[in-house]
Parts: sequence; structure tokens; C-alpha cells
Amino acid sequence: MSAGGTNIFWMIVGVSLATLLPRMLPVALFSGLDFPPKLKLWLSFVAPAVLGGLTLLSILAPRGALEITPGNIFIWAFVPTFLVALKTRSLFYTMIAGMAVAALLRYFFGL
Repeated sequence: MSAGGTNIFWMIVGVSLATLLPRMLPVALFSGLDFPPKLKLWLSFVAPAVLGGLTLLSILAPRGALEITPGNIFIWAFVPTFLVALKTRSLFYTMIAGMAVAALLRYFFGL
């Protein structure tokens, strides 16, 4: 392997470790522990809060800057998608609804 190929190999190994370790270490360290009920309750809100923040950012600032305008397709697609999510409580139907609404908006209105 050439010197450049060796560097790329070690870069791939390093990036892989940097990606896997933060995911694997908590599972390995805390899988055998039983947390207090209040901590479990608090932890149950972390993932939805992070996902909600990322989703809101994607809807209101799709190009990196706040864009609350009638031309923002993501705001228009969010409303019916959210209603489907509330009604069905199904990730599958919610994703299908969101993709369908976004596709229809782009096709019919050019948004």
C-alpha cells in the first residue's frame, strides 16, 4: 500500500472509531444498570426533544437561514403531515403523507 493509501486507511479507521465509540460505550457501560424511575422518565424525553428541535430547524430554516415565507414548501408540507401523525400515530403513514404532500406541492405549485 502506498503512503497516501496508508493515510487514507488510518483516516477511515479513525473516523469509524469516532463514530462508533460514542454510540457503543454508553450501551456497554450502562446496559446492566437499573436507573431510578425519575431519571428514566427524564431520559424518555431526550430523544423526542432532540428530534423535535432538528425537525423544527429543517422546517423553518431549510437553507440555513430562517425562512418563514409562503414559498417555504416545508412549512406547507408540515401541517398535513403533523395532522396525519396525530391521527394515526404511525411513522410509516406520517412519512408517506409528508413525502406525498411535498411532491404534490412541488408538482402543482412549483414550490
